[in-house]
Amino acid sequence: MESPAIAEPVSDLPPDAGDLPPAASAEDESFIREALALAAEGEAIGEVPVGAIVVVDGEIVGRGFNAPIGTHDPSGHAEIRALRDAAARVGNYRLPGATLYVTLEPCVMCAGAIMHARVGRVVFGAPDPKTGACGSVVDLFAEPRLNHHATVLGGVLLDDCAESLRRFFRARRGAPT
Repeated sequence: MESPAIAEPVSDLPPDAGDLPPAASAEDESFIREALALAAEGEAIGEVPVGAIVVVDGEIVGRGFNAPIGTHDPSGHAEIRALRDAAARVGNYRLPGATLYVTLEPCVMCAGAIMHARVGRVVFGAPDPKTGACGSVVDLFAEPRLNHHATVLGGVLLDDCAESLRRFFRARRGAPT
């Protein structure tokens, strides 16, 4: 009796390849570069260099950089400011289908605002091991009890984003740059 034919695999990917995170596109990198430019604007006025943009259908509709110090506003994070700008421009506090690009992993406050705005996707550069809410400390977007879940992609232009923050904090501590 002949043994049944064994099907050859259709690719060289491991069986759980569907669990691999999506790769960043050239567009993702371009928008993170835009966010890095905003981070530099914040840094120029003494703020921690974090920048964010909101994109809808390939168009930037919101921009923000960190400004809690200068504005005396604890909610003055780059993501919140970009969401406020986008909501005002779009004329709606809900931003379904939008992508938020930010140079540093969002914190719990920002993740909450992103959820309330119904942003569809979050792309960030550097992880935040102290306050990150997209997997570094907690992962709010993976919490099944919450009613909105954005897709998250981290590590886009990680070296550039992380170096911007390292340079800022080295200078603040008086360490050689």
